[in-house]
Amino acid sequence: MFPQLYLRKGAERRVRAGHLWIYSNEVDTRRTPLTGFEAGTQACLMAANGKPLGTIFVNPHALICGRLISRNPDQGMTPQRLTERLETALSIRERLFERPFYRWVFGDGDGLSGLVIDRFGDVVVVQVSTAGMETLRDSLVRAIQKLVHPRCIVFKNDGKMRQVEGLDSYVTAALGELPEQLEVEENGVKFLAPLAGGQKTGWFYDHRMNRQRLQAYAPGKRVLDVFSYVGGWGVQAAAAGASSVTCVDSSAQALSAVRENAGLNGLQNVDTLEGDAFAVLKDLCDQKEKYDVVVLDPPALIPRRRDQKAGEQAYARLNQLGLRLLSRDGLLVSASCSMHLSGERLVDIIRGSGRRIDRFVQLLEQGHQAPDHPVIPGIPETDYIKSCFVRSLTGFL
Repeated sequence: MFPQLYLRKGAERRVRAGHLWIYSNEVDTRRTPLTGFEAGTQACLMAANGKPLGTIFVNPHALICGRLISRNPDQGMTPQRLTERLETALSIRERLFERPFYRWVFGDGDGLSGLVIDRFGDVVVVQVSTAGMETLRDSLVRAIQKLVHPRCIVFKNDGKMRQVEGLDSYVTAALGELPEQLEVEENGVKFLAPLAGGQKTGWFYDHRMNRQRLQAYAPGKRVLDVFSYVGGWGVQAAAAGASSVTCVDSSAQALSAVRENAGLNGLQNVDTLEGDAFAVLKDLCDQKEKYDVVVLDPPALIPRRRDQKAGEQAYARLNQLGLRLLSRDGLLVSASCSMHLSGERLVDIIRGSGRRIDRFVQLLEQGHQAPDHPVIPGIPETDYIKSCFVRSLTGFL
């Protein structure tokens, strides 16, 4: 028997359409005050007319105060159900990827809201971002051990969402010793990525397929990889036969990893530039540098809906600078991880950037997030990765 949480009249439409989130302003707080629930509690979600909609995790302190566990009101999240969902998520990854390097669990995309798990060979990195998932920590460890028998399980619980959920921040090994670096294999290229001081889980598997496509354009070309982190794009371009690669990032630690990763793959055609990406790009334009390929993969420039205007202006400035640095017949790879920026809007920003600096641009192909980041059609927030491969011609038309 679960406690009940009632929605306002009509607030169930989004849930019935396929979404898994409940916002605090959708709750009938007169009927069921949120203050009556502890963070991480499981409850039965009720429509205003008294019909059950399923079970949820509740956090009364968060804007997203409810996350759907099951559409069956009699089924909560038990250790067995958690293991079953982890196994279901694992099965498609093992079919798609020969080696155990992938995102094993993509939160809502795998029916496990608030949970991300990445595999790095025999090391598993877990990020928990909700109070409900935090209550299952011990069950998570047991399920992971049962399913993949890793050497090490790391909880890298230092994301921004934990503060929103009222959770402590920490990085610790639940099994084995905490590694300083993670070994990664992607598209036939080897990497080392920092763990404790690294971004997110230490690596971004979401652009895997787009980085693979870049390899077709890279041979013999001079490549600029902006917001490079540890060289996911740039080192793969170098391995594919680029004549030279320059990686740009504001983090000295990340650029040190770029150089280490180039050496790991026996590459001597990779160098680095440290500094703010916009400032570095402007300096390169002033120096009249030219590249055959420019890759722009910034962090989310529109983190919240209210940042839409400023973020779109930032994307426009970035793409104009990138286009200016291209040789007469060059390739711009413009990527975005902002869920608030649609693919159509990114294309329009690139179009406008090309017109502003008098470039004839051809959209050759568009990329998406890798299949280990499954999109749920009823949850637009799960569809967030975009990439545009754009040919830029000067004096053509």
